[in-house]
Amino acid sequence: MDINFQAGINIAVKIPKHQYEQTVSFYRDILKLEVEEQPIQNPTVSRTHKVVFGHNVLWLDCVDNYTHSETWLQLTVPDIDAATEYLKANNVNACDDIEALPSNMHWIMDPAGTVFNMQERG
Repeated sequence: MDINFQAGINIAVKIPKHQYEQTVSFYRDILKLEVEEQPIQNPTVSRTHKVVFGHNVLWLDCVDNYTHSETWLQLTVPDIDAATEYLKANNVNACDDIEALPSNMHWIMDPAGTVFNMQERG
């Protein structure tokens, strides 16, 4: 079965609240990248800033209950159900309790704990 995983353009950095302002300032004021705060309605992310990062979008997410930062990546697939079954057959299970997601997406992790948002291409 050919699932055709592709890297998405979104990269999220989950940043502890006590490091958030300094991190946003680093990208905006030191690196001089285009940084813009975006509205967000999420139970685990209190603030987010969008950073234009070349061809990618870097999301700086403020998380109140983290002690260290994590980087999360995006994967896209043509068929979320087929990809989910393929991963399950290879002992990779969705871990959707991380954050709420629409039905055409799942959270997965690699063996090192890197989080991926796997979503269906439109």
